[in-house]
Amino acid sequence: MIERTKGGLTVDILGARAFLPGSQVDLRPIRNLEGMKGQTLEVTVIKLNKKRGNIVVSRKELLEGEQSEKRNKTLEHLEEGSVLTGVVKNLTEYGAFVDLGGLDGLLHITDMSWGRLTHPRDLVNVGDQIQVKVLKYDKEKQRVSLGFKQLTPDPWLDAEHRYPVGAHVSGRVISVTDYGAFVELEQGIEGLVHVSEMTWSKRMKHPSKLVKPGDDVETVILAVNPADRRISLGMKQLLENPWEHLADKYPTGATVEGRVRNLTDFGAFIEIEDGIDGLVHVSNLSWTKRVKHPSEVLKKGEKVRAVVLGVEPENRRLSLGIKQLQPDVWETFFAQHRVGDIVKGKVLRTAQFGAFVEIAEGVEGLCHVSEATDGHGVPVKLEQGQEHDFKIIRMNQEEKKVALSIRAVSGDEASRADVEAYKQPVSSSTTTLGDLVNWKREK
Repeated sequence: MIERTKGGLTVDILGARAFLPGSQVDLRPIRNLEGMKGQTLEVTVIKLNKKRGNIVVSRKELLEGEQSEKRNKTLEHLEEGSVLTGVVKNLTEYGAFVDLGGLDGLLHITDMSWGRLTHPRDLVNVGDQIQVKVLKYDKEKQRVSLGFKQLTPDPWLDAEHRYPVGAHVSGRVISVTDYGAFVELEQGIEGLVHVSEMTWSKRMKHPSKLVKPGDDVETVILAVNPADRRISLGMKQLLENPWEHLADKYPTGATVEGRVRNLTDFGAFIEIEDGIDGLVHVSNLSWTKRVKHPSEVLKKGEKVRAVVLGVEPENRRLSLGIKQLQPDVWETFFAQHRVGDIVKGKVLRTAQFGAFVEIAEGVEGLCHVSEATDGHGVPVKLEQGQEHDFKIIRMNQEEKKVALSIRAVSGDEASRADVEAYKQPVSSSTTTLGDLVNWKREK
């Protein structure tokens, strides 16, 4: 070749100048013809004008002929399942084109490795000579699909035997997501450590706080599913489970101290140590108040004391109570009172069927309308804030119910008045119980 000229190259053929068009230099267009200066090329004459001395040559025709011969030889051995040797011709994001000898085949990135590849260059480079397996061959369209990973056994076939549940295995963190981390155990075998299996603590917000890509980690096999090509891994299982000995550390009735971590409609979660939260149900916040939401009593972040009500290690549940730090006002009331006692009460609220009366701090009783009458049977109007004497006529400790009566109190007072009235006119003689009964009947 002598020099670069417009539209192609000027070449020297035994002292004669010939024109090699740019379109005839190679099978594919070459952008940088300058780089071919000084090279020796084989060409064929495609046009000759002796009178004008014009010679046009082509290298492309020779290459096409050679390629056609190679293709014919390749096609003789080309069939699905056959293993061929080829040269990597080009790389794309989705795979590599491999020259099988006059015929290109596509090696898709998903058929390159049993493992994960981010780009084909992670496995091969242009010019590499590799062995490939023919996965599919379309004779009409002359399309060939190739595979590289199919030359080795699928590692998932015996994964269930090589990775038994409970086995301790090492791996490298490949990627981290919001829900966990993927760990490569070997080429083609990855497992997922779910965020819930990373630590016993509930305070970890994101897996990236614990691991990052490239980290070597120790894990435990939790489950293997070869059909779905999934392995579940655990990391916290290599650490001591704080729930296993929690009942010994915090026996029922023990007083603990912690910080309010979260408030819900049904209660408050108290963190008593890292990874251990206990639930104070809304019903265990107060003996006296009717708490609708724990925010009425507690604030998030507040430090509080509570009593251990129960531990369920298998369910990772710890039940706590705050009201249990104080005596049960109902239990105290039932221990100190009996049916027939006269108590003073204050009307808290009224309803059509009666009135609810506070008879001790945090203790309410119900006075039914039928019991709200005086000694003569006249109804007593009960209004909020009023105070009266009531007689306890029924008690139910299990249901924490106390039935009250004004009528019974009035009846007792009337009986006492009758006794006093009988005593006055017969003070000079001895009065017997029989006399009193007869006098009462006559009256």
